[in-house]
Amino acid sequence: MTAQLLIYETVIPLSAARHRGCAVEMARNYGFSSKTNSVPLMAVEFPAAASEYAIVFAGTKDNVMPAVILGVRDSENLFLSADSKWDGKYVPAFLRRYPFVFSTSSDGERFVLCIDEDYSGFNRDGRGQKLFDDDNKPTQYVQNILTFLQEYQTQFNRTQAFCNKVRELDLLEPMQAQVELPSGEKLSLAGFMAVNREKLKALSGEKLAELAKTDELELLYLHLQSMRNFQALPSRLAVVKGAAPPAVEPGDAAEAESGDRLNGARASA
Repeated sequence: MTAQLLIYETVIPLSAARHRGCAVEMARNYGFSSKTNSVPLMAVEFPAAASEYAIVFAGTKDNVMPAVILGVRDSENLFLSADSKWDGKYVPAFLRRYPFVFSTSSDGERFVLCIDEDYSGFNRDGRGQKLFDDDNKPTQYVQNILTFLQEYQTQFNRTQAFCNKVRELDLLEPMQAQVELPSGEKLSLAGFMAVNREKLKALSGEKLAELAKTDELELLYLHLQSMRNFQALPSRLAVVKGAAPPAVEPGDAAEAESGDRLNGARASA
């Protein structure tokens, strides 16, 4: 599976000194994700994502995070149309926050808002949403992005706690997915983990009740249910991209940051 931060190229802390007069023009395309076959997923997104993506656990046994599978080959995203629109009903929050991201300050005590200056919509001509006003203060657009990223970080921490519990219960096992194309060619995808259903069922009633009380049992079964979406990947490999428009037009980052919840108000699950 590809590196989680592959979509970011030149991440620079946002500042009035460097970015005064700069703007972000959202082109409603996700071409920046064309070379990644998986992206992280927050636990809160499971209900919206499970109907069309295979949700897996990626990383090591000591440090795992959920992810959605976007392709079966390296550097392949099957959820993009020919014109780089998102060919799916739900867009993971990891992609909706681009080109912005938090980095940790040098002292490790705070988060710093950064932008990928290599994003095609980033410009110094004032096109689109301005980043700083005439008084060198962050615009409302930037404030909305901060709110979105703060919620993302909160959900990231909650997802880490969920994954730690799954790891401590020893529910995960390495998995390999086999995908057969209409041509008969067989492809395999490895490097991820899934919950062992038998281990889950063997948990004590006390542990199961604890998981149910926190809604984490529902998350585990959403994950298991989502694995059937591997079966839909061959049709995406076989289809000619651009033959049909996406089922739902994803909004741009300005919309995502100004009104949507992290789990995607526009999702149609």
